[in-house]
Amino acid sequence: MENIFKYYQFSAFFKDESLAFSGNYICYTELNSTHFLIFEKDGSNYNLFVAKYTSRKEIGYLKPEILEQVVEKYNKSIPEHRVALRHYLD
Repeated sequence: MENIFKYYQFSAFFKDESLAFSGNYICYTELNSTHFLIFEKDGSNYNLFVAKYTSRKEIGYLKPEILEQVVEKYNKSIPEHRVALRHYLD
C-alpha cells in the first residue's frame, strides 16, 4: 500500500478529528480544489472515499459536504479495486 500512497502522492496519515471517519487515521490526495480521494485506515483495512470540502484545510477537522465510499477493504491485488482508484486519478 505504501507504493500506492507514494505513487499517487497521498498525504501522510493523520488522525481524523471530524469523526467523519470514526476518528481513524486518514490520508488524502487532491482531485481538484474541492474534491479529494481519502484512504481511511481502519485497523489493518483501508477504505477508499471520494469527498467534497471547501478546502483541503478542512480535511480531518470538519465533516465533508459530500462523502461517498468507493471501495471497502481496498486490496491492491483485486483488479476492480485498482480500476476504481485509477478511475479518479488517471
